[in-house]
Amino acid sequence: MAALEAEAYKVPTERPEADGTQTWASTTAVVVTVTGDGGTGLGWTYAPAAAADVVRDLLAPAVTGTDPMDVPGAYRAMRRAARNALVPGLVTAAISAVDVALWDLKAILLGTPLAALLGRVRPAVPLYGSGGFTTYDDETLYRQLNGWVFDDGIPRVKIKIGESWGHAADRDLARMRIARETVGTNAELYVDANGGYTAKQAIRVLRAAEDLDVRWFEEPVSSDDLAGLAQVRAEVTADVAAGEYGTDPVYFRRMCAAGAVDCLQVDLTRSGGYTGFMYAAAVADAYNLQVSTHTAPQLHAPVAAAIPNARHIEWFADHVRLERMLFDGLADPAGGDLAPQYERPGHGLTLRREDAAPYRTG
Repeated sequence: MAALEAEAYKVPTERPEADGTQTWASTTAVVVTVTGDGGTGLGWTYAPAAAADVVRDLLAPAVTGTDPMDVPGAYRAMRRAARNALVPGLVTAAISAVDVALWDLKAILLGTPLAALLGRVRPAVPLYGSGGFTTYDDETLYRQLNGWVFDDGIPRVKIKIGESWGHAADRDLARMRIARETVGTNAELYVDANGGYTAKQAIRVLRAAEDLDVRWFEEPVSSDDLAGLAQVRAEVTADVAAGEYGTDPVYFRRMCAAGAVDCLQVDLTRSGGYTGFMYAAAVADAYNLQVSTHTAPQLHAPVAAAIPNARHIEWFADHVRLERMLFDGLADPAGGDLAPQYERPGHGLTLRREDAAPYRTG
């Protein structure tokens, strides 16, 4: 490996966005470029701009000089170099971006699409539309859901609930009803509380919505509360999902062993890139569980298509917008599935630097 560079781009949202426990007005992508043997690989993560400093100061020395073919070796070298920086969190996000870039570079040097290098299990992966932020008024919520189901043909949609740390359950239920009325029987309805409820409150809310046929209940309680997740899972008919904050196989093993989820969420921009995602999927498979990708839909397409126990990809509105603004080579969600590209070597995604330049922040 000859060189490794990192840049941060902070993009304002169209309007304020919020879930059950947090609000935000911008999204930051930390983009990594790695060069070696005449090729260039690209990766990114969604994390604070400080992740770019981690890449430059901590990870670049560990990766520079390694063989571009030996991505698992570079991954191990990064994790070892980062030990005293406390790997979970920001550091793993930085490792994730570098790992994605390394896999992209390897596929480019081999002249093959990344999906072919990883090996496809299926030609495309089902999607679910994800957004429905608690800051949306009823009309905005209607337009978003209607667009996914009736314009794009995506037969699964998810909205945020647990508003104000569970202190607006009546509005949660009203918005869930609007969502079901909007999509009718044409789509599965998913909800995400982002850890905003207590366990018994989460059970009460979903029982009150029993006639809405909710199929997916994401983070009904904090992901740190494995006993609470298991309690909710035992009492509701919807599949309980969590895992988006996982950064290593041990985290995922604990969640699976606790019986906390019906489907394990894995985010390659947080869990160690493609290498970390494949480790996590193997852990889930050992517990007879499926995995679902969390955010960053375009990056997940190649690896989700290669994982036998992948259920679906999250078509997250915030990241969909940013990726369309800044990147080329995007896969089309029409019809409700996302297929990795097979026309170009690597993952096929490139940064439009002129378009990204105004948002450069680090």
